[in-house]
Amino acid sequence: MNYFTESLLAAFSLIISLDADIFRIVVTSVSISIIATLIAALLAIPAGVSMALNSFTGKATLQHLLNTLMSMPTVVIGLLLYGMFSRLGPLGSWGLLYTPTAVIIAETILVFPIMMNLTIVAVKSADPRLIPTLISLGARPYSLIVQVVKATRYAILAALITGFGRAIGEVGAAMMLGGNIQGFTRTMTTAIALETSKGEFERGLALGLILLIIAFILNFALSWLNKS
Repeated sequence: MNYFTESLLAAFSLIISLDADIFRIVVTSVSISIIATLIAALLAIPAGVSMALNSFTGKATLQHLLNTLMSMPTVVIGLLLYGMFSRLGPLGSWGLLYTPTAVIIAETILVFPIMMNLTIVAVKSADPRLIPTLISLGARPYSLIVQVVKATRYAILAALITGFGRAIGEVGAAMMLGGNIQGFTRTMTTAIALETSKGEFERGLALGLILLIIAFILNFALSWLNKS
């Protein structure tokens, strides 16, 4: 039996035995990603619907900015936030560096443009009769946004799932801002990097397998939503 096969079997054993350290990391990673995704959703969905429904000066520039943010390397976001949260930074007195809050902020910034862009696409892809009908029925701006979200709920839910998938797979900013502290800020991706560098390949592999399972579930959910 070769090294990889032995490591794979050991990784499965760690998962099946519900290894406490492994699942503490999983819980930390999932909870941070869920919080970041929900915060981003509360901001991105109304902003995306509003941008899709309205024309204003600078809309094209804002769209270009969103596209730029989507492709920005995560380490750049981590670097900028590190400078702001470090002891000598403008927000250093808040004590956010190397805390889950710092990682949540980074992941929120990371997934916000993705979710906003997908929301814009969802609204623009909706039935063209939807908006005129709602306006003719006297829908006010707030109720108009609510009704549009209801009508495009499956596409927006897909945006939520995509955002969560992006957040849970984040490593660069999470490492820089969280510090990879055991039981506090250590996520699955940062733990994989650490365990592999320590030579604990089977532990890194176990976490990688759990990430693959989560990715499979997310993709299955997206496929189901696309068929709905």
